Amino acid sequence: MMNVLILGSGGREHALAWQCAKDNNVKNVYVAPGNAGTALESKCQNITLRDSPNHSAVIEFCQNNAIDMVIVGPEAPLVAGIIDACRAAGVAAWGPTAYCAQLEGSKTFAKEFMADNNIPTAAYQGFSDVTKAKAYVDEQGAPIVIKADGLAAGKGVIVAETLEQAHAAIDDMLAGNKFGEAGNRVVIEQFLAGEEASFICMIDGDNILPMATSQDHKRAYESDTGPNTGGMGAYSPAPVVTQAIHDKVIAQVIQPVVDGMKAAGHPYTGYLYAGLMIDESGEPFVIEFNCRFGDPETQPILMRLQSSMVDLVAKGLQGALPSEAQWDSRPALGIVVASKGYPESSSKGDVISGLPELDSSDNTIKVFHAGTAFANFANDKTDHSNTHKDEKEIVTNGGRVLCVTALADSILEAQQAALAVTGAISFEGAQYRRDIGHHAIDRSDI
Repeated sequence: MMNVLILGSGGREHALAWQCAKDNNVKNVYVAPGNAGTALESKCQNITLRDSPNHSAVIEFCQNNAIDMVIVGPEAPLVAGIIDACRAAGVAAWGPTAYCAQLEGSKTFAKEFMADNNIPTAAYQGFSDVTKAKAYVDEQGAPIVIKADGLAAGKGVIVAETLEQAHAAIDDMLAGNKFGEAGNRVVIEQFLAGEEASFICMIDGDNILPMATSQDHKRAYESDTGPNTGGMGAYSPAPVVTQAIHDKVIAQVIQPVVDGMKAAGHPYTGYLYAGLMIDESGEPFVIEFNCRFGDPETQPILMRLQSSMVDLVAKGLQGALPSEAQWDSRPALGIVVASKGYPESSSKGDVISGLPELDSSDNTIKVFHAGTAFANFANDKTDHSNTHKDEKEIVTNGGRVLCVTALADSILEAQQAALAVTGAISFEGAQYRRDIGHHAIDRSDI
């Protein structure tokens, strides 16, 4: 029987923990730090690891608790080198090394890597000087895209419709320090028109296992308006990714990453997320790379996964990933319920009512927790442990609070099923989009 450690506290980590716990060969799934949902999940236990820069707490826990594999959810520990540290200590950990994680940790690194490896992406320039950045924007015109170079929790991207908006974004990032160190440098990109899709793979250094395709909705408000967020919902599959486009993405994007990293002496292992723009002629362009599973794409993707994630990771760690996984043919769709003020701010401690039972026998609906905690511990980021799970009150504890995910015979039916459950959940200031999946629903063949 296996013990698994998952690092992270969001909806992605709840989905990963739930998937791993379903495996009959798994005894315990530890989640650090987890949330109220992972605390209540069968076989799962939240733990507190007060880690240091050298990741000693994670390594010590693994060695003392017979952990068979570590799955890293969020990007920050990957960029900080947790995979390198675990490998050096003999701990089996799934994810890219710090070198490879620069694909997400630095927009400049990613753009230069794409240029060196002929990966299609938008034209760009990088700047750390406000005046030069504004002059470049004036020369290029609007719309134009301004990105913080470093990690900004999915919110460091501004699609400026006017020059005034572009100048304001540059001021916020370079002069106003809105995103801290992540915004000390900006990447300014050509605006690409088309339809977005998320293409996520597992890679073991050589072999590529594509996950089911998906599409998320980054904008806060309906009809894809408002500020960019970490994601307000997602669905899988993404019909925009036809088989022809799928093959192009593997050949023009994913394989060049595998080959380029291997040539650099740093084979890519772990999840790789390519955020794509598909233009009118069916050509894919990379908007961004993430070095981990997407959130909220993970939730609908893992609702459809019929293979064992634990088995896939184990094979990946052995360098023996299969080329295909087993999927439910039905689509899945997830709707994010966010707290008051998101994405600019978030509200904590608001009591959540109307949550369905976590272990419901209905396997077509699942509410994945993200920014949740038990009432007495909402303001204590370090303690969400299972010792408090008998307390009935669950409260908000972050920007994106829940992801209500449904599996159905069509995207429209999945949307309606998710909306029905979402509508019964309430807390002060709750906000969510009612049009998640509209791109797919608008297509005549869905």
